[in-house]
Amino acid sequence: MQPIVIIGSGMAGYTLAREFRKLNPAQELVMISADDAVNYAKPTLSNALVGNKVPDQIGLADATKMRTQLNMRIENNTWVKSIDANKHELTLDQAGQSITQGYSKLILAVGANPIRLAIAGDGSDDIHVVNSLIDYRAFRETLNQCSTAESGEKRVVILGAGLIGCEFANDLQNTGHKVTVIDLAPQPLGRLLPPHVAQAFQHNLQESGIQFALGTTVEKISKIDIGYQVVLANGQSLVADVVLSAIGLQPNISVAKTANIETSRGIIANTLMETNQLDIYALGDCAEINGTLLPYVMPLMQQARALAKTLDGQSTNVHYPAMPVAVKMPAAPLTVLPVPVGVDVNWENEEFEDGMLSKAIDSTGTLRGFVLLGATAGKQRLALTKLVPDLIPATV
Repeated sequence: MQPIVIIGSGMAGYTLAREFRKLNPAQELVMISADDAVNYAKPTLSNALVGNKVPDQIGLADATKMRTQLNMRIENNTWVKSIDANKHELTLDQAGQSITQGYSKLILAVGANPIRLAIAGDGSDDIHVVNSLIDYRAFRETLNQCSTAESGEKRVVILGAGLIGCEFANDLQNTGHKVTVIDLAPQPLGRLLPPHVAQAFQHNLQESGIQFALGTTVEKISKIDIGYQVVLANGQSLVADVVLSAIGLQPNISVAKTANIETSRGIIANTLMETNQLDIYALGDCAEINGTLLPYVMPLMQQARALAKTLDGQSTNVHYPAMPVAVKMPAAPLTVLPVPVGVDVNWENEEFEDGMLSKAIDSTGTLRGFVLLGATAGKQRLALTKLVPDLIPATV
């Protein structure tokens, strides 16, 4: 019998392998990874500075340890060139050699790739993105080596005021860096927060020293004697020692297309995480389940637990309860339960001395999402979560 093969060694791939091993210690498992396959928790990258962690302390275990821990063959530094769904066979590139690998079941846990803007100037090639521990190591090396301004603060410009951009801004600002965040949207976390909450959130971050340039974008990044000149579309000009891009992620769908797997924004899958090709599944940031992309940790855990059971012979649909997202922001403690796409809501607000609570109510009077800003509001997280309908109900 051919092994179960997992493509991808991120949180999705390793979590699935771990959940499957709880149920089935013997079935042959193979993981294919394009990088070194070090196991680490990706959410820790955006608060490692405050935690006083260097990149080598973030990795939990290397590929050798994970092979033993999970009784799994791991082919690291190996690229998947194509998938033959009819033959149940992969073509791999390993150290320049083309090899084949059969599978009984195939799981695409290939994650998402950073969106890169086309920016003019001879400094644009030096823009950092952080989508992996390898990326983060390069970012920290640049941060450590770059010259500092006269004030002694290293100046960091962040492109993107979304979840990751704001978390990195907070981490850098709280460790002696001077941070400016740029975004075309008129407010930070524009996709997650209603305007009135976003304004309060932005105010809290500005109070901590973070600066914002909103409603504009970067036109050009040029190298100068010390660092870079960042020219914005609104005419403003900034100087930076390091530029970090955090404008979002796009699910990696390229390998799926080699097998004629249906894709949209992500790899299309049903609640069993099945694609349209027999014995091929998708989970994690690459998976668009029931038309929804949820690139957060809790959905990933729900997917991995359900798919592990399915792979072990117990066909199990994924269950999405209401899953709030905690934003790692000491300057502005924030918990968000995003409103499902396509649901019209009205916001009901309650203010506290240290923040506010906003409830998203639909036309039937049902709570569909919420935003909790500050410690007082945050105490209501559990009670409110229980009131929100499941995004994907449990099936019996």
